[in-house]
Amino acid sequence: MQPQDILATARAAILSESASVAALVDQLDGHFVAVAQSLFACQGHVLVAGSGTSNPVGARLAHLLSCCGTPALFIHPGDSQHGLSGAVTDRDVLILISKGGETTEVNYLARIARQRGATLVAFTEKPESTLGKLSHHVLRIQADPATDPYGMIATGSSLTVCAMADALCVAMLHLRGYTKESFAQTHPGGAVGLQLAAEKKDDQA
Repeated sequence: MQPQDILATARAAILSESASVAALVDQLDGHFVAVAQSLFACQGHVLVAGSGTSNPVGARLAHLLSCCGTPALFIHPGDSQHGLSGAVTDRDVLILISKGGETTEVNYLARIARQRGATLVAFTEKPESTLGKLSHHVLRIQADPATDPYGMIATGSSLTVCAMADALCVAMLHLRGYTKESFAQTHPGGAVGLQLAAEKKDDQA
């Protein structure tokens, strides 16, 4: 490929992914509200699980939920067959991410979690899938198929899921009235922690 072809390919990917994310606005409906309300009512932890590309997407969601005032942890669905599913209780909400809803280890965890009384939330393109049927709430996230090379490599679709997850995190932040001061208590380190400490010092001066 020539340099101009490389740049053209990159620009096309960014434009395609941007359009897929923007299309989520029209996908927001009562199901999104129900998921947010379920997380808000959670008396335990919000647990997030996913395999493959959905693994880092899930870990990112769990981290950002915690940053936004909703205690959350990522658990690996593959380990659910080896004892980790014992971490799930009837006070928890378990978010399971699977594009097609047929990932074996994700659905294995879903069945155990349902038996243990947890509330299940599916992030999937296919509400009619096994995961969709196992879950109490289904958040359908439809990415533009053109965003994924060969329709298989989850570049754009994973970004689209991340964007919907971000919308949920921001909604939870506002539902809980989670402030910058609250965030400072759980993020004392790094550049962000230093900035927050400096702002607090200025406010007290």
